[in-house]
Amino acid sequence: MIAVIIYCLVALVAFVVLATIVYSLLVLPLRNQERARVFLDLLEAGFAEGHSAEATITEFARLRDVKLGRRFFRLATHLEAGLRLSQALEKVPGLLPPQLVAMLAVGEQIGDTRKVLPACRKTLTSASSKTSSTINYLILFLALNPCGGLVWPFIAIIILPKFRQVTAEYGSGHLPPLFQFLCAHALLLTVLQWCLIGTSCLLLITRDLSPKMTRWFTRALKPMIDAINYRLPWRRKRLERDFTAMLALLLDAEVPEEQAVTLAAQSTDNLAFMRRGALVTKRLRDGVIFLEAIRGIDDTGELRWRLTNATHGHGGFMKALAGWHETLEAKAYQLEQAVSQTITTTLVVLNGCLVGLIAIGVFQVLISIVWEVSLW
Repeated sequence: MIAVIIYCLVALVAFVVLATIVYSLLVLPLRNQERARVFLDLLEAGFAEGHSAEATITEFARLRDVKLGRRFFRLATHLEAGLRLSQALEKVPGLLPPQLVAMLAVGEQIGDTRKVLPACRKTLTSASSKTSSTINYLILFLALNPCGGLVWPFIAIIILPKFRQVTAEYGSGHLPPLFQFLCAHALLLTVLQWCLIGTSCLLLITRDLSPKMTRWFTRALKPMIDAINYRLPWRRKRLERDFTAMLALLLDAEVPEEQAVTLAAQSTDNLAFMRRGALVTKRLRDGVIFLEAIRGIDDTGELRWRLTNATHGHGGFMKALAGWHETLEAKAYQLEQAVSQTITTTLVVLNGCLVGLIAIGVFQVLISIVWEVSLW
């Protein structure tokens, strides 16, 4: 009775821990997006009443509303100490996405943070895509249950000697060829299974690593991470959307083209994109016209074509590019989900092949034992 109670308690604790982890992974992207959206709403409300961003945040912090979170109150403390908004945000990682922090810093540089708020809101559209991908990787993790990686070692260590003993007693002592092959490569099969399980865990965890969890090594790995993000097609499209949104706002605000390109590249918080922006800036300094120099950002030439059409419009760059920004987000979502589905399907099929080989090998042994016993 005591053993049953202990088993039930252990199972209950394991279920609660697993449910908590799953809930956190699924809710975290949406929670971060909602926190960022509320932050922008507060700033916009303060700007509408003529207050600065710093004064707005400190004023709302005095209300002591626990829904704002501890990071918000820490931010207000830094602002009350005399720091500017961008400086204070850097000291409170995890409150806002790094790219949003970079965009607000650009707003400070041009002297009007309110102008960059529309571009900031455009970055808050990827949470649903991230949640869908997380669900795919969660299903993959459950399909490649870590307990499944213990089945073959258990068979090789515990069951295999029994099979050999039975076949030696009742038959010739030879195991079927497939089972002999599996036994000869038992370590390789175990490693492959655990590699698949480890890959599913890695994909699931890295989907939702917050800046707070990665602040110790983000600086060292940032060049590599930014290069990877730039080469992933769905993330590159979102970077291009954010860059062009900020660039359109700056051009509509009559910021000089060279400065607008530099600030727009900085707002992406991606070193690879910043290098491309520096290339465009260099071309502008060499006397190349803007629509030709912008080719350094987009190799396909679509950005240049869009900007050319925008120059002939009358509603401004931001209005002219609004439809294209929605298209980029839709394409990014489609690509991300396609890659996620392909990865999960491939890993599940590979694991199924391994499990199928093991099952066939074990059943061959059982069939041979039954056959030998019936003849004996």
